[in-house]
Amino acid sequence: MRPSARAVPLLLLAIAACHVNATRNGGGGSASSTAQDTVEARRLFERNVDAIHKRDRARYLASYLQTDALARNGPGGIEMGFADWPARRDTTWPDTLVARDLRLVPVAPGVVYGTYHYRVTQGGATSEGISERVFVRTPDGWRIAVSTAFGLPAGAAPPPAALVGGTLVNPGAPAVPDAVVLVRGGRVVCAGVRDKQCAVPPNVETVDVSGKFVSPGLIDAHVHYSQTGWVDGRPDALDVRAEYPWDSVAAALRAHPQVFGKSYLCSGVTATYDVGGFPWTIPMAQGSAARLDMPRVAAVGPLLSTIDHWLNVPDMRQFVHMRDDSAVRAAVREQKRMGASSIKVWYIWLPDSLRPRARALLMAAGEEARAQGLPLIVHATQLAAAKHALEAGATLLVHSVETDTVDGEFIALARRNGAVVIPTLTVREGYGDVFRGRSPAARYPLECVDPETRAKLERVLPAAQHARVPFERWDRQRAIMEENLRRLTAAGIPIATGTDAGNPGTAHGPSIYREMEAMQAAGMSAAAVFASTTIVAARAMGLEREIGSLEAGKRADLVVFDAGPAASAANARRGHMVMRAGARYGRGELMPRIGGR
Repeated sequence: MRPSARAVPLLLLAIAACHVNATRNGGGGSASSTAQDTVEARRLFERNVDAIHKRDRARYLASYLQTDALARNGPGGIEMGFADWPARRDTTWPDTLVARDLRLVPVAPGVVYGTYHYRVTQGGATSEGISERVFVRTPDGWRIAVSTAFGLPAGAAPPPAALVGGTLVNPGAPAVPDAVVLVRGGRVVCAGVRDKQCAVPPNVETVDVSGKFVSPGLIDAHVHYSQTGWVDGRPDALDVRAEYPWDSVAAALRAHPQVFGKSYLCSGVTATYDVGGFPWTIPMAQGSAARLDMPRVAAVGPLLSTIDHWLNVPDMRQFVHMRDDSAVRAAVREQKRMGASSIKVWYIWLPDSLRPRARALLMAAGEEARAQGLPLIVHATQLAAAKHALEAGATLLVHSVETDTVDGEFIALARRNGAVVIPTLTVREGYGDVFRGRSPAARYPLECVDPETRAKLERVLPAAQHARVPFERWDRQRAIMEENLRRLTAAGIPIATGTDAGNPGTAHGPSIYREMEAMQAAGMSAAAVFASTTIVAARAMGLEREIGSLEAGKRADLVVFDAGPAASAANARRGHMVMRAGARYGRGELMPRIGGR
């Protein structure tokens, strides 16, 4: 009868102890020898992990007991003996291995039991769990006699940790030097002055972040997982379907959202708001709360559109045409059934004679959204259209007004609704990069972008394909958008940061840096931009009670920066470490490896 997983560690420990009692040189159970055993076991563990990092096969295998008593346990059950292992062992190495929270217990002279938390990424897939080791003293030195690995159940929280000694930076609050942020169960237990406001309990792993700045994770409140960041995801902007069939592109986006998710985490973005796309974005977002390899996602699903846009695929739509009142109301009810976080209307400005009907349908969408208990989001870039959106009850405008400067009426409507405005100042810069044949790397770094997307972003398109792009008009509109940002900020209208990532030239993840810097250059203070990219963006998502600041009870989504993100928007580029729901990642661990997803 095969032993249960719970009984396996005790069984293997007994095997190891019997082996050591038969092979060790002498005994001795003094306190000093026990302490030395623990030291030696830790050294062996560190050599073993270092060999994996360096892909040193010989040194890795030398860490193990090379007799029939070697015991290994994993998904396939217990395997005994060393002789056949080197020949049968997979010769590939993990992309990354992170081993943390090693705990060692001496159980007999020459025998030390240990556990640690592991995270392994291989071939783009990440798994986490608990691994055990039994370290034994042999005539040839210390060896690993027992090795086990057990994956964590879905949604299991990482081990507790305390970030100690850094400067705590929360939006709208004074910086706290020499702070502690204590995390347990994927949430913040406390965040404040060391010992006085937040003490470190015994047996909790401590991480020294002295000289660094600990802040809530960045939030991009306007993204599209249904778009790639290049023109293959927007064939309506430039048709490359002969090379990149649209249904295949859409299928790949659905199958691999974690590719962009990892780019976000690498860039310090721990939450994103998908404000329009295919229906699969809704379950993807709902599942993100329990995932540690992606940011937290909220999603609105398909957009209600004033035009019958063709950018769909045969089995699903990301644009639903607002053809009449009944279609609008049915679509809102369906979005509610699907679990959408909000209703979004793509309120494209129609010719004069069609505007009254489009406005009436927008009002119907707002009325039905209220009846269903869903917030209303509107894409409206003309001043009159944006006022219509606010009159319909919109609480989030996902673009700036770009045709006229906002006036007192607009500000009064926005204030009445408690509306948040997302400027998206830089998305057209991305189109400009693509159509002018230059890499966006001049505007934001690409090291967090997966190799496939990066190669597309750096590709030069034939000049004939972009001859009609209205660059001069875009420049005029950018100046109006910046003036409107200044007016809205002065009027106290809340501003959230959003990039419109997924559009050509606006890569998922690092494009947040350029948007933050553009907001500061337009006149916002660095502290205000930081708030816009944390707590105000969380409010835009409807998640301000969960994320956006580091407070007791909130999600442990945070970033450790080398420089203060509230002192300069440019400092957001200087991320050192990211934590997502308590799972801690070094930035280098999140960077993609060349030659694989």
